[in-house]
Amino acid sequence: MNNQRAKNIIASSDMITVTYNGTPVYLEAVNDNNNTAKIHYLDHPENKQEVPLDNLVEH
Repeated sequence: MNNQRAKNIIASSDMITVTYNGTPVYLEAVNDNNNTAKIHYLDHPENKQEVPLDNLVEH
């Protein structure tokens, strides 16, 4: 996923399905400096991570 698409998903009022390693996640923020996104898993919101945008898949 590219930076701009991730930002569009974050700004959207629609629920857009995104997965990280096959698991549904919620995008919180994009870090332009290192091409990553801050995410949390939908089923475990307390489990936050910063992951490469390239590993996120929109469905």
